[in-house]
Amino acid sequence: MKKKESGREKVDFERTKRQDLVDSQAIDDSDGVVEISLRPSKIDEFIGQDHLKENLKIALQAAQKRKEPLEHVLLSGPPGLGKTTLAHILAHEMGAKIMATSGPAIERAGDLIGILTNLDDGDILFIDEIHRLSKVVEEFVYPAMEDYKIDFVVDKGPYAKTIKFSLKRFTLIGATTRQGLLSSPLRDRFGFLFHLDFYEPEDLTRIIERSASILSISIDKDAALELARRSRGTPRIANKLLRRVRDYVQVKAHDKITLQTVEQALQSHGVDKGGLDALDRKVLKVLIENYDGGPVGVDSLAATLNEEVDTLVDVVEPFLLKIGFLKRTSRGREATPAAFAHLNSQKKASPKNKDLF
Repeated sequence: MKKKESGREKVDFERTKRQDLVDSQAIDDSDGVVEISLRPSKIDEFIGQDHLKENLKIALQAAQKRKEPLEHVLLSGPPGLGKTTLAHILAHEMGAKIMATSGPAIERAGDLIGILTNLDDGDILFIDEIHRLSKVVEEFVYPAMEDYKIDFVVDKGPYAKTIKFSLKRFTLIGATTRQGLLSSPLRDRFGFLFHLDFYEPEDLTRIIERSASILSISIDKDAALELARRSRGTPRIANKLLRRVRDYVQVKAHDKITLQTVEQALQSHGVDKGGLDALDRKVLKVLIENYDGGPVGVDSLAATLNEEVDTLVDVVEPFLLKIGFLKRTSRGREATPAAFAHLNSQKKASPKNKDLF
């Protein structure tokens, strides 16, 4: 009896721990809930990426006229530019149900089969970070995308047999931050390949003004433009900075966001006039002070910073490359003169150039 009671106590304890974890995550994800509420639900509400948007409108109208599911779509680009938002917009415009997952979450072929067999005609399967699908799972995706069928092998050796699954016609929308890591067979099976680029300040200003309206906070035009300039060309960052400035304004008892409050709030959060945050400046500072501006390999740079290589490649480098503060060369990463000027640093003279007399 004691063993059974202790077993029950252990189960109850584990259940309580899990519930506490769920509750804490629900509290921590409050920003995520706000972020979802700021997302547009229609293609006409989506701001920026005009060329991509026009092609998507044509694809949607053509599919609706034929009364067919949309062809498979691959969305690529840096994080925070709207790939997930576009996937949900496409589902809304097609009047379809969307099932969202990610590449690392699908560990086994059985996981994928369970997802695909639950899709109805016209449903959308959205796979974020699709380049991180395992090779075994990827092999099952090919026939599913082309023929809407899956062959699943049960048992091994002389007892092995193949079970065929017929799938409903669905649309696969894949999102990736690193299109180059996708295998050619998988990439070639997508009917549409769209690349999202960083946003211009004018488009970000419109996004910020729309978000401010949803959040019921008044913002000046010059304040919205300043926020846009410091948002790294990324709507997700623009909305995040807007929420932080809103907090600052409400606590300081102001009734609207002005240029002055934007500058004060972002200064307290370590975001400078170029949109660089603490990590960006740390990367450039190490590159300039430790390696005299480079070139240096990304592995060495990551080790010096005690950061993951993926963090530098996916999060930090794209914006620094875009604004011309960083160069990728065959010998490694190199800081540009603009980066030296931004940090008020000067390039040291190399030993061979020094006056030896």
